[in-house]
Amino acid sequence: MHDTHPFGPAIHVYTRAQAIADGNLIDVSLTAAEVGFRYPVALTSAAWADCVAWSDADNHRQTLQDEPGRLLDVLWLAKLAAKKGRGQSLTFDLRRVPRDGHSVYSHKARLRLVIGPGDAGEPVLTIMLPDED
Repeated sequence: MHDTHPFGPAIHVYTRAQAIADGNLIDVSLTAAEVGFRYPVALTSAAWADCVAWSDADNHRQTLQDEPGRLLDVLWLAKLAAKKGRGQSLTFDLRRVPRDGHSVYSHKARLRLVIGPGDAGEPVLTIMLPDED
């Protein structure tokens, strides 16, 4: 039998399902479907921490917000970027209150939307910080 991999078979593969189980990716597919996405969507834990995460303590220290609203902001802007953009990777900007313990006004943030194959080769979308791979 002929090996189709020039360097042999992979020694270890880290799947999307494992990344979700480990918390490195947060599956937001149900909410994304409400926004109009037809494929599974996940955020990296870093993108979640920067643009979605918000607690009651943040409400007391900073300003009133909530994670569902912040997630919807990210997904709507990703959807708009996907409609306008071309290619497998595109960036989009949003404004969000940074979770820094004192800000009450929004600041610009940039995210990247990547379309790629899932564990079984199906299309999936991942939202991440621009410097993540």
